Amino acid sequence: MEHNRVLALGFFDGIHLGHAALLKKTCERARELGVTAAAMSFDTHPDTLVFGTPVPLLNTMAEREFLMRRLCGIEEVIFAHFDEAMMHMPWETFAEEYLVGQLHACHVVCGHDFHFGDRGQGNPERLLEKCRSLGIGCDVIPEIRLDGQCVSSTAIRTLLQQGACETAVRYLGHGHLVTGTVCRGAGRGAGLGFPTANLPLSDGVLAPAFGVYRAEAEVDGRAYPACVNLGVHPTVGALKKPLLEANLIGFSGDLYGKELAIWLQAHLRGELRFESVEALRARVLYDRQLVADFYQK
Repeated sequence: MEHNRVLALGFFDGIHLGHAALLKKTCERARELGVTAAAMSFDTHPDTLVFGTPVPLLNTMAEREFLMRRLCGIEEVIFAHFDEAMMHMPWETFAEEYLVGQLHACHVVCGHDFHFGDRGQGNPERLLEKCRSLGIGCDVIPEIRLDGQCVSSTAIRTLLQQGACETAVRYLGHGHLVTGTVCRGAGRGAGLGFPTANLPLSDGVLAPAFGVYRAEAEVDGRAYPACVNLGVHPTVGALKKPLLEANLIGFSGDLYGKELAIWLQAHLRGELRFESVEALRARVLYDRQLVADFYQK
């Protein structure tokens, strides 16, 4: 049996600075050994099953894979199904039979807080010892800190919910990514003079603080500055679910049905209820100009 993967281990929600250090080490080891740089994640956040409470994720599974490949150079992403059998698998079995036996790892890379196996009994120290006994390599990436705080997906979720998008972006090392297929809206943006691309948020994904964002948008391989509104339209009739609306500055054409990637960079203001549509239009034009001016510097 050929062991032909260096395997990064983790859930990798958001792909923040800590994840990036781990994934880049994975790529370095793979180049040294002449094998594939791969990452193993789970299709469901373990806490959802372990504690019975869903975790609002920063990214969808497809977005996690996209970020790992694009930003960190990972060549292959393996999503393991996290179910009762996986949750209760003894840590030794997970390491020996799953990582090495099934996934053919010749080297593994994990973070300082990685726990695995039944009741989380597997930890980096045990993994290092097990890898030595199996004759494969193992790197443990230390904690990454910024502004005296540990960089973590949990901290980034809190920052985004609080509207501290710029701090979250520093922790991530890139804009907060939201992707989707542009759907038809009510056409209110076009009626006000600034057509918007409408993206419903994916189920199970965290909704950042409502309001207006400075962002960058990618469509058909091109990037545009974007003024983004995220919320429920309190002025013109509240929506049941939050909607992301992006006005792409410098884009002309039809976006319906296209795949759009939005990188949120900064939260400019919270969601407001205006006394009239005219007041709403004036403020949106002001917000749009703020974004345009930023990217013209």
